[in-house]
Parts: sequence; C-alpha cells; structure tokens
Amino acid sequence: MLLRPLLLTSAALFALPAYADDKSAAPDAPAAAASTDAPADSGPDAKPAQDHDQPGAQIVVTGTRARNTADVLGGTAVLAKEELTRDLRPTIGDTLAQQPGVSATSFGPNASRPVLRGFIGARAPLLTDGIGSIDVSNTSADHAPIINPLTADRIEVLRGPTALIFGPSAIGGVVNVIDSRIPRHMPEEAVHFDGIASYGSAADERSVSGTADVPVASKIVLHADGSFSQTGDMRTGGYVLSRDLRAQAAASADPDIQDLADLKGKVPNTAAKTWDVAGGAAIIDGTNNLGFSVSHFDTFYGVPIRYSLDPAVEAEQVRLHAQQTRVDVRGEVNIGDGLFKQLRTRWAAADYRHSEIEDTGAVGTTFFSQGYEGRLELVQSARGGWEGLVGGGFSLRDMHVVGDEKFLPKNSAQQFNLFTLQSFDAGPFKGEASARFEHNDVSAQADADIGNPAYARSFDNFSASLGASYAVADGMRFGVNVSRAERAPTPEELFANGPHAGTQAFEIGNPNFGSEKSWGVEATFKGSGDGFAFSTAAYYNWFTGYIYDTPTGAVQDDLPVFQYNQADARYYGFEAEGSLRIAEVKSFTINATGLADYVHADIVGNGPAPRIPPLRVNGGIEANSDRFSIRGEVEHVFDQTRISAFETPTDGFTFVNASVSWKPWGAGSNTSLQLSANNIFDVEARRAASVLKDYAPLPGRDIRVTARVQI
Repeated sequence: MLLRPLLLTSAALFALPAYADDKSAAPDAPAAAASTDAPADSGPDAKPAQDHDQPGAQIVVTGTRARNTADVLGGTAVLAKEELTRDLRPTIGDTLAQQPGVSATSFGPNASRPVLRGFIGARAPLLTDGIGSIDVSNTSADHAPIINPLTADRIEVLRGPTALIFGPSAIGGVVNVIDSRIPRHMPEEAVHFDGIASYGSAADERSVSGTADVPVASKIVLHADGSFSQTGDMRTGGYVLSRDLRAQAAASADPDIQDLADLKGKVPNTAAKTWDVAGGAAIIDGTNNLGFSVSHFDTFYGVPIRYSLDPAVEAEQVRLHAQQTRVDVRGEVNIGDGLFKQLRTRWAAADYRHSEIEDTGAVGTTFFSQGYEGRLELVQSARGGWEGLVGGGFSLRDMHVVGDEKFLPKNSAQQFNLFTLQSFDAGPFKGEASARFEHNDVSAQADADIGNPAYARSFDNFSASLGASYAVADGMRFGVNVSRAERAPTPEELFANGPHAGTQAFEIGNPNFGSEKSWGVEATFKGSGDGFAFSTAAYYNWFTGYIYDTPTGAVQDDLPVFQYNQADARYYGFEAEGSLRIAEVKSFTINATGLADYVHADIVGNGPAPRIPPLRVNGGIEANSDRFSIRGEVEHVFDQTRISAFETPTDGFTFVNASVSWKPWGAGSNTSLQLSANNIFDVEARRAASVLKDYAPLPGRDIRVTARVQI
C-alpha cells in the first residue's frame, strides 16, 4: 500500500535546500538561521565533506549558497553541537523552547510542539530534512509530532523569504530537523559511530541513541540508527492544578474533589516509552549523491488528566500509542554550467496510526493517516551576484478516524505548488525575493456518525516575499522583509465536529471558511565584531480571515466546546539575543549572553488571541575553553494577563539553570560529558501557550547527565 504510490511518483524528482560546513564565521556570532545539509562548494572540483566536518552554527545556506547569519533576512535560530546536547529533551517543542521567539505547547512532557512567534500547527510547520513529519500532530495538541530529537544532528528555525519555499503557512517560521539517515559524506573510518545517552531526574528519564555509517565500496555508504527512551510520571515543582482550580476544588462538597486541591509532586498519567529504528544507504560520487532510508517510530505515552470538578463527570486517563513507518529519498546531481547547475530531489511517504486508549485498556479512538510529499529544485548557476532556484512539489494526505469519539470524517488533502527563490549580492546591499503558487483540494466523505455531509473545497493561493539588507558598518547589517501570504484552511479547521478524548474538548470546524490571508513586515539588525555579537528582529503581521479556535462556554458530551472561527487579526513582537566577551582568564573566555522575546496578538473585534506566550528575558554567564564549557543563566517569564474569553491568566515564573560540559579530547572532538541542573529552585511553572496549563505544569528540578561519543 505504501510503496506502490511512492514508486509511481518517482518519475518526478523532488528537492531540498542544503546547508554548508563553513568555518569562516565570527566565532562569537549568535546562532541564527537555517536550511539543510550539503557541501557549500558544489562545483566539479569540490572536495566532498567528511563526517567529522560539523557544520558551524553561524553558517547557513538560504536555498542556494552558504552565508554568514548576519546576511540572512528574517530572525532565525539554529541549535547544534554542544547547545543541542545541552537542550536535548524527548520532544521537539521542549528542545527548542530556549531559542529566541520560540515557546512550546507543553501538552504534558510527551506531546510538545514549538510555538513560533505565537503561532502553532499549520503556521509553524515541522520538517524532517525539508519534508513534513507526515503525521497528525497538526490535528490536535495531544498528538506528538513524529520527529525524534535524539537522532537530530542539527535543528533550525528558518524565517524570511527562504521560509516561503517550504510553504505559505510558515508565518511564524519553519522548524527543520536535520539528521544523517541518508548519508551525504564518505566516512573517514571503517565504521563511523555517533552515540548519545542521557538521564533526567524530573521524570526518571532514560534515553540512548546511536548512529553508524559504514563505507562498503568506494562510493557506497550504509547507515543504521536507533534510539530508545523511557520516562516515569513527571515530577513538578509544586501543585498539579493551578491556583484558581485548587480554590474551586477546595470549595467543593465532594471529598474526592477536595483532595485535588492538595495534589502535588508527580503529574499522573505522564509516563512514556519510545523507540525508533532506521536503515539507509547512499551512492556518493563527489558532490553527486542519491540515497534512501526506511524508518519505524513507536511511542506509547500518557496524556495529563484534565480533572473534572463536577462529581457527575468522570475525568479520563487517556494514553496514546502512535506508530509510523516511513520511506525517504534524497538526490543531488550536478548538471553543468548552463542556466542551472544542480538538480535536487527529496521525497517521502509514510503510514501512520495511533490509538487513544482509555483507562480501562479499551481503545476508544484510532487515527489512520497515509501521506506522500516531494520536492524538485533546479539551482541556478551564479551570474555575478545573482543566484536562485526554481522548483515545485506536492503533498497528499488521506486520514480517517475510527471510534466512539471521532471528531473528524474521513478526509483527503492534496496540494501542488510551484516556487522560486532569487537572491542578489552587491557587497553592502543584498536582496532576496521568493514567490509561491499553491493549488489545494480538500474533501471529506459524508459521515452520519458525526452528522457531516460530503464536502469538497478547492483553493488557489499565491504568496510572495521581498527583502533587502544593507551593511551600515563593518560587520553590521540592517534588513527589511515584506511578505504577502495566503493559506488554505486545513481539514481539521473545516470539518471537525465531535468529542476528542485526548484534548478533553468537543471540537467544531466550519466547512465554509475561505483562505487565510496575511501581510507581514519584519526589520532585522544583526552584527558581530571582536568579542561581541547580536541579532534583533521586530515584526508586524495583519490577517484577513484568520482562523482560530476558542472555547464557547458551552458543554457537549460532558466536554467544553471549542469552536473554530474566522476573523481579522494582528500580531506583532520582537526578538533579541546577543553575547559580549567580558574577560579572558587563563584558558577561559568569559561571555555574557542575553535573550528577550515578546508577542502581542489580537483578534479584531474579539480581544486578545488565545494561548500567546508573554514577555520573556534570559541572561547568562558562560566560561569556555578547549575542554570545558560552564554556564549559568536566569530566565524570567512574565505573567500573561492578556487572555481570550474563557481563558485563564498564567502566572510568571523564574528558572535558574546551570550546566558544565567537558570534552576530554579537546575542541576538535565531538565526544563530551555534560551535567546540567534546570529549574534549580524547583518552582512551579506553566506555559501560557499550553491548552493544559491549568492541569499540567512544567517539570520541577531536573538534574541531567548526558554523554556523547563520536568515533
């Protein structure tokens, strides 16, 4: 079932941008930017990169070539090397939550997506090596994305004109997780191995992963990897229920509900077990390569209980068992020195299912999804300062839900797109433009169980972005980017109509929605010099036909009703990060770092948008040498009192964190041992972007030990 359509589509090639290994960046430049992983020099005489050549965190390829992050339009972030090891968590959302402009949905410790500038789901796509995760994580906050941070080499957040080639819905940005499942380089050793093992005390978390690449001929590399993680129930730093819910519980006449007011410590029903395996191979001839991988992902996790304060309503203890089998293909071929120099192909297919299991052990609802996605890119030869690419792609998804609590009819979504990215470099002036056309067909079958007739909708959308930057001083660059985007509504936004046990909500869509349209403007100011670096971004987005969901105050099937609506909206905010060398003590360089971000969002005529992260600031001191890295930081998240109707305020919190990393073989080695302490003072904390924040706080004090070995 899976491979037949994949083989039929293989006549077309689908491509992926690449990032480069370039060590010319300023060493103190703040991490920023994004795309995927390939040698920067793709000419016929280019020397292929080796496995020990790790891409620098300050160098990216924005679709066509390597750039210093100061040259990249749009506020961006990259997580790699020691920083990735330090921030690694079981979910992609929690792994990225310390990056500028990023929060997390925090639907318990096992299902957490990134929140980018206040946007989630379709407006903040999650990619694996340039291709979607092909799961149902967009459908609901309790559905974990099938992306495993343990196997990541690098995780990037891309914004600006380049994000448009991945989709018009990437208003908040694109998260791209880069792994090595399809080899790009010939190993220097007979067996190249990279392994990581970690322990986290807050949830008794134990995880291990390993990858191996073996050259079996002069041009063939075999790859295998696997990971396993297991956690117990997560321990929080205080009470499980929020202050308002505890007051309601204490006032109840029912003794069992009164007991909920004193519930603290571990968050029940949050244990998890996950494993992941993959195998692949590639033919590599210089900078030409063609490879594939086959992977299987399996996770079984609990969803935090949304406790009922009504004695007549029983709270459900839902657990989810999700599985995905996936096939990926990537190829890159140099085609000469004519108009186009390189052809890139990238495509994938996946079978996905997950079951929502009730506390009795019975399967209440099962989600089935089958998806296919691909891209083709032709990279233009450089002409003076002009470079670019043109391409096209598709994605196909069929999904249906079976069970008593299904809230969606059987539905299909098909998308076909054409796009281009063009850039011009004239020294102090740099320009970039992108455009994308999409055709979307979305349909749903008639379903008497939930009262939906058959629907069929089509959308033609055009999006474009134009940006420019200018070097205002040596090492400093100011940029402006303007974008116009159109997004087709998702099947969930159109067709939802029923109870969902995982989110404990009755969800209702609207099949008459039109396309969501937005304008955006972003200004950036970046720079670096001797002992300092900074990156700032300010943005403003205004929407026509913005789609959002909000509780109505009604109750159906003993669940609160959440209704999708469409209205105008306004989002604006800023991000800033920087570092400053303040001293050199013997072999150590002492740096001060800072980060701040803020989002303000309103639904026109309705007040604040729901689940928006508040102002956050972070300050740290770090000492780095060839073998040691020591860091201490304080993060303060302010109260969130700008809330939508039926939403509750979120108290602010302060985390104090510290870490020390040791490289026994020096800076040239990727082998390290790291000890970190997070939330040292064991405070109770909740994220405003979480649907379950009143029932599921963040972890309490978490002592983590992580060992990474590369040979």
